[in-house]
Order: sequence, then structure tokens, then C-alpha cells
Amino acid sequence: MKTEKLTIRKMTTEDLFPLYHVLSDPEVMEYLEPPFSMEAAKQFLYKAGICETPLIWAVEDARKVFIGYVIYHTYDETSMELGWVLDRKEWGKGYASAITKMVTEESGSSGKELVIECSPEQKATKRIAQKYGFQFCSVVNGCEVYRLRRK
Repeated sequence: MKTEKLTIRKMTTEDLFPLYHVLSDPEVMEYLEPPFSMEAAKQFLYKAGICETPLIWAVEDARKVFIGYVIYHTYDETSMELGWVLDRKEWGKGYASAITKMVTEESGSSGKELVIECSPEQKATKRIAQKYGFQFCSVVNGCEVYRLRRK
């Protein structure tokens, strides 16, 4: 998937160091899990990104610089989960909104619903979900679940 601003692509081994930079940042990981060590980032890259059915996809800006990753995988029988984890220095630039718009539009023909999970404290994520038509539907393991229903 590609726009003028962003490219979403498969992860590669070259993504390890920038991925570690993102995953080791305590502020980025505040609502997710404890910051990752280099070894944990490597395991995550291979288990979730460089595998037969990826759960995460690299995000590059217009300069082809890795700025984070998109979470996009099967959530349940009728839905795909959408999420994003971006380098802190890229926050506030509209990238999360652009990712949501891009994936929402590109995945429309699949007929599957989209789901965004977030901590109740993640106000920016909730605003983006609502902006693109996602509606709050439940709480699962302490995370609020927003769903975009397809007609």
C-alpha cells in the first residue's frame, strides 16, 4: 500500500535496528508493554513480521525511512485488526490518520470488518478510530475495542 506520504511494506531484516529504536522507547510503549531489549525486538521481527503470514508491516515515510509499523492481521472470523506503532519523533504529523485511511480504503473490498484495540487512556487513537467511522463496541482484557462495520 502506498500514498505520497507513506508506504506500507513487508518487514525485512534491515528493519531490526529502527524497529528496536521504536520498541525500546518507554514513551512509545507506555500503553502497550514494557520496552523491548534488542533480542526481544529481533524475536518479534521474526515471529510477527518476517514470517509466512505477517502480523505487522513496516511503514516508511516519503524519504523511504522506517518510521514504525502497522498491525494488520486476522482478529476473528469476520474482522481484521488494525493498529500502528510509530517512532515518537513522528507523532503529530498525521501518519496514524493516514495509515487508518489507507488501510480502511484498501481493505474495503475484502468485506471484513476492521477492529482497533487501545487502552482507555489513548485519546489520540480513539479520536482517529472515530474519525474513520469506527464505533466503540466492547472492552477486552482492559482494551477498548472499536469496530468499523462493513455493509
